Amino acid sequence: MQRLAGALSAVAGFPVELERPSDPAHGDYATNAALRLAGRLKRPPREVADELAGRIAGLAEVARVEVAGPGFLNLFLDDAWFGSALGLALAVGGDFGARSAAAPERVQVEMVSANPTGPITVASARNGAYGDSVARLLSFAGHDVEREYYYNDAGAQMERFRESVDAARRGEEPPEDGYRGAYVADLAGESGDPVPRMLERIEATLERFRIHFDSYERQSVVEAEIPEAVALLDTYESEGALWARTSAYGDEKDRVVIRSDGTPTYFAADAAYVRRKYAKGFDRLVYVLGADHHGYVARLQALAQMLGRPRESLEVLIYQLVHLTKGGEATKMSKRRGDVVFLDDFIDEIGIDAARWYLVSRGHDQTIEIDVDLAAEKTAKNPVYYVQYAHARIAGILRNAGDAVPAATVSAPLAPEERDLVKRIAEFPAVAAEAAQRRAPHAIATYAIRVADDFHRFYHHHKVLGSEAEAFRLGLCSATRTVVARCLDLVGVEAPERM
Repeated sequence: MQRLAGALSAVAGFPVELERPSDPAHGDYATNAALRLAGRLKRPPREVADELAGRIAGLAEVARVEVAGPGFLNLFLDDAWFGSALGLALAVGGDFGARSAAAPERVQVEMVSANPTGPITVASARNGAYGDSVARLLSFAGHDVEREYYYNDAGAQMERFRESVDAARRGEEPPEDGYRGAYVADLAGESGDPVPRMLERIEATLERFRIHFDSYERQSVVEAEIPEAVALLDTYESEGALWARTSAYGDEKDRVVIRSDGTPTYFAADAAYVRRKYAKGFDRLVYVLGADHHGYVARLQALAQMLGRPRESLEVLIYQLVHLTKGGEATKMSKRRGDVVFLDDFIDEIGIDAARWYLVSRGHDQTIEIDVDLAAEKTAKNPVYYVQYAHARIAGILRNAGDAVPAATVSAPLAPEERDLVKRIAEFPAVAAEAAQRRAPHAIATYAIRVADDFHRFYHHHKVLGSEAEAFRLGLCSATRTVVARCLDLVGVEAPERM
């Protein structure tokens, strides 16, 4: 598809964008290039469209061009183009759609970073599933990506957690605003500081969830570097406190760095952490934070600027809440009250694949409502099962094909379902690139469903093994399998060979 757009752009003399018409009668692709060009040339759109149609009709890939409406161009492609598009996907194989970034960056994605005061909840799991999928997309786009978990190992909240465990050891109620739940009683049965043990459990859960962290950073270590970081900031004194002049760098107001009593603020720790990240050689810092952190975007980017980095080199991705329903009723979550839904329990109920899929199936700026009953189903109504089934079905076809060799040579006129599936496969590089650029793994999930739709439709209408077009259709199956497997991997879901 991108190659076709490039060829059309060369003919038209300016960038041409293509889209697939909803009605196949309007061609394989359409473009409004003539309408855009007409404004610049100050000529009637239809006249410009007729002229462009004449040029485009000379391309080998184009069977015919129709001018429609006020000046749209509908392109009907020759079967040879479909063979060429499929051939490219087969030749590249598992790297189809991968990019070698023109300017590759070292990127750190910091995600989850939940305080180790309890097991990972479903809310934090969305942070992890989303952040890990973004990291996978960035790696696929050609960047060098590290995943980091930043956790608090000191402070008032951690002390409340320790006091809650100590109270359980004594057989007493936890302190006011302390932590409750079976996990507190479990920790009470072990000696020593419960924080490292809780962190071990968190790490094990996340590994189970297919999220591997390259580094773990402790807040106590970062806080030791506050003086060096503060010395680099644009600061001033007022009311006995030290302030950072963040309002001059795009923040809504200035921020206190050192209080009047001499103690550093959380913002001071943020400054030390940002400095520490850049000092490790990262070109881009990506924070994945919850819905209550909107105010952090401008202040963190102000820190980047004060530390001599472009503000756009620090990204803050804000994700919204997760609501679970089971049997039509909502499930509430509170780590301190003990009626929270933990990730391990969620996985036990619906499986890792469904959990990963559903937690990235919507844009991160939208609230997710997950029907647990549906997510646990092994039917076509469950989208992750539906997509995985397409992969397993193709794997079965290819197994049964034996030594038959998939090919991209078109030996007979292609059916509409074959053409549709090739066009869908050809879209993948652009879909993956845009998903990486927009930090939008949900676009991959949506695209995977469409690929599965097109494949199931193709398979319903056409025999593969033993057909006159067996080699081409095996090639079509092979390329589809590769794309579906890559889509599933990008959102952390397995591609089963059998189901």
